[in-house]
Amino acid sequence: MTDRDRILAILDGKTPDRIPWIPRLQIWYDAARKTGTLPDEYRGMSLREVERAVFGGTAARNGFVYREELRDVEIRTHRPNEMETVTEYVTPAGTVSTRFRSTARLRGQAIQDAQVEFLLKRREDYRAVEYLIEHTRVTPAYDEYEQYEREVGDEGYPMVNCGDCPFHHWMRALAGYDQAYFHLQDYRGEVERLLAVLTEHARANVWPHLLDSPARLIMHGHHLSSQMTPPRLFERYILPYYEELSPQMRRRGKVLALHADNDTRLIFSQIERAGFAVAECFATAPLVETTLAEARAAWGDRVIVFGGVPSVILEDPYTDEQFERYLDELLRTIAPGRAFILGIADNAMPGTKIERVRRVTEIVRQRGTYPIS
Repeated sequence: MTDRDRILAILDGKTPDRIPWIPRLQIWYDAARKTGTLPDEYRGMSLREVERAVFGGTAARNGFVYREELRDVEIRTHRPNEMETVTEYVTPAGTVSTRFRSTARLRGQAIQDAQVEFLLKRREDYRAVEYLIEHTRVTPAYDEYEQYEREVGDEGYPMVNCGDCPFHHWMRALAGYDQAYFHLQDYRGEVERLLAVLTEHARANVWPHLLDSPARLIMHGHHLSSQMTPPRLFERYILPYYEELSPQMRRRGKVLALHADNDTRLIFSQIERAGFAVAECFATAPLVETTLAEARAAWGDRVIVFGGVPSVILEDPYTDEQFERYLDELLRTIAPGRAFILGIADNAMPGTKIERVRRVTEIVRQRGTYPIS
């Protein structure tokens, strides 16, 4: 079977010849190329060529099914210094801004800037952000997706990022984790009004593309966690959204995925009830407190786990012996291997020892044949 065959078999509830191994190498590759530390055998290669050489496939994360365009808004961008970028959005309802910051070290490794100021800072900002949402146009890009799927070919299967649910998008991208709970307490009316605007915008403008596009494996939900979206808040603000959406997706043959690179041990039940069929980039100990064994015990083979290799075990200070022991335990935990795609949570980082990624490839080919024992 090809990697495409293996992934599709798992999405269909079937068993492949062996577990797929689909690591993400983007961050490691970009940093190594930027710093001139790509191993000699990979110099001059594209990311796709390196993926093929390291594990024989591709992560296939660059597909998209729609475009977003902000209209009737004046956008002003300036750089107060070489490490910061401030962007202002001028609307009839007010002006809001973001600030992104980097460091020389991060720039030197091609790591994206960190957002340190968010659009929502005051009560008055909520009307301006509502205006931005209401003036975001969403248009289909189905031809581009189909071309991308053809380019991926048999080496993988595209997972399409279609954004986040309204509550977590507000929390992470609009208010910021540091201030979100304060806003929920102090500006609850404004927060819930904005969540209603976000939900209606998604229902009218994004959902049609989740349902009608040629893509099947749809990521729509990011970083939900035991700490920031615990059970009580998940059930109040997140679950109703997915309870409306996920049955429609299932009827259309779509597979709903959560980008699960966070500690999820307290929200296993809510994730399954929301209709997520795949927990992608699934983070486990020692990266977070969640363990793979806990997830398998909670979900069985009803939720596909896509992950299992925490990025920290691919670099120092983890020894080769600890790395090998971890992989032995992983194979025992997932046996016989149903509903499982092996991947890195979240990405191979700049300090990754690429020989360990190649070692996982070797182990999968030697011991990953279904059924694993």
